[in-house]
Amino acid sequence: PEGRVPCPTVAVGIVRKGVCLARERPTMATGKDGPGGHVLVVGSTMIDLVAYTQRVPEAGETLVGDRFQMGFGGKGANQAVMAALAGARVAMVNAVGEDSYGEMTVSNLGSFGVDTEHVHVVPGESGVAPIWVEPDGTNRIIIVPGANNGLTAEMASDAVASSADLSVVVGQLEVPQAATAAGFAEARSRGVLTVLNPAPAAELEPALLAVTDWLIPNEVEFGLLAHGAEPDDAAIVEYSERTGTRLLVTLGGDGVAVVCDDGSVSRIEADVVEAVDTTGAGDAFVGSFVAGLAAGLDETAAIRLGMTCAGESVTRPGTQTSFPSRERCAEIMAACP
Repeated sequence: PEGRVPCPTVAVGIVRKGVCLARERPTMATGKDGPGGHVLVVGSTMIDLVAYTQRVPEAGETLVGDRFQMGFGGKGANQAVMAALAGARVAMVNAVGEDSYGEMTVSNLGSFGVDTEHVHVVPGESGVAPIWVEPDGTNRIIIVPGANNGLTAEMASDAVASSADLSVVVGQLEVPQAATAAGFAEARSRGVLTVLNPAPAAELEPALLAVTDWLIPNEVEFGLLAHGAEPDDAAIVEYSERTGTRLLVTLGGDGVAVVCDDGSVSRIEADVVEAVDTTGAGDAFVGSFVAGLAAGLDETAAIRLGMTCAGESVTRPGTQTSFPSRERCAEIMAACP
């Protein structure tokens, strides 16, 4: 119907087709030692500077926008907040600058119950993300990492080593890959599941791929990583085998494709929603998905949780402010068998 559009970067809605059963991982932590499992995020923090506009300007053109909103973002912070809202115990590993944005970022993470013991203050400016959002929810984002680039391999590995009862360690590509690889390597040595959201898309370093269990790109990122391949079954299976990862690709209005242990691909349909702002939808999916895995949900239920949280997030403006509340997440979790 007119005005109803599928989220362009992440599948949303309810699982309608069967997916493969959870892969047996007897050495992996399940999250059952804590009420919601323990998630550690090696990732970025940003201050989102969001302009809402009827259309984006052409080169050299100045437009008058509709409104402006400043908020908290960064893929790492977004996923940490979403995982905390979904019931996980969450710790953040990050570097912020010596500025007010850094102070605001630490305070915001703490307000969601995220452990900030391993958020380091380094010289320079904190990360920012100017964002343009059009009326149909389509967004364009430029990230300026700033202090995020100061996150070191030692910081990441020390954070993992000092964290007890970890269930999942999750990372993205807005901090140095060497730092994420070090955190993942330490996690692997402890039998902890690792999940990489390769965004923004970049060539993945072999050391990082070697210690990645789950790889979750969206369809655009998959195409860039797979040298222009379309996300058909053959290409998805080939890339999963080449990288040695469990691959889950979010396909916008076409749902999700996930590679099973037997090498087959299960495709899960997405509901259509009234999209207002898709910023952060992918992070809502990843954050709630890893919270589900940490809580001991099987893959089907964790995907259902992720799709539902992402679907609800696109119906509201903003990034972290668009995520389902803690109470709503508990309702969604209870409905995920």
